[in-house]
Amino acid sequence: MALFAGLCTIFGCNAKGFVSVDAEKFARRIAESGVQLVDVRTAEEYAEGHIPNAVNIDVSSPDFVEKVSALDKKRTVALYCRSGRRSKRAAEQVVNLGFEVVELDGGIISWQGELQR
Repeated sequence: MALFAGLCTIFGCNAKGFVSVDAEKFARRIAESGVQLVDVRTAEEYAEGHIPNAVNIDVSSPDFVEKVSALDKKRTVALYCRSGRRSKRAAEQVVNLGFEVVELDGGIISWQGELQR
């Protein structure tokens, strides 16, 4: 438990069980092998520009849990939205499904990297 508390101090865990990181740390995490990158915005927002290799699973859609459940539970899920509000809500749900989750604090508006359209 002490190790978890120490890691949370360093990496920004919260009581909900996922890690929120800034854009620089998020970029490093999604560059790791096996990370599943998920954009939880609407299809329209996704089409306007998204982080390369992201799949779109809208957190507001009725089949969100079903679609996320199809992901590989052995691999980390990296989530983002526009500002970070929806991705935090999504992260809580995804953690409850048994996934390890990292979330982009500040959303795509804080992202400094490339976008794909």
